[in-house]
Amino acid sequence: MERKRNYIEKVQEWADDRLHQMCGRITPGKRLAVILVMFLFFGGLSIYITVSSIYNIGKRDGRRLQIEHIKQLPLQGNDTINSINLLNRPEYGRSTEE
Repeated sequence: MERKRNYIEKVQEWADDRLHQMCGRITPGKRLAVILVMFLFFGGLSIYITVSSIYNIGKRDGRRLQIEHIKQLPLQGNDTINSINLLNRPEYGRSTEE
C-alpha cells in the first residue's frame, strides 16, 4: 500500500511540475484569457446539457416505454409430471420398467 502511495505522490508531483512549467511561460494576461475561455466553454456546455435534459423530460414517454407481460416458457418433454424426476427418464440411464 505504501508503494502505491509513493507512486501516486510522484505522479502528482510530476504533473504539478509540468503544469507549472507550461503555465509559467504564459504571461498573466494570456493565462487569464485561457481561464476565461475555458470557463465560458465548459459553463455554456453545462447549461446546454441541463436545459436540453429538462426540455426532453417526459417527451415521447408513451412511445419509448412499452411494457409487455412475461410469457410462460414452454416446458421441455412430453411428460410434465415426471419431467422433474430424473430417475424415471430413460435418457439418464434408467427406464421406468425396473
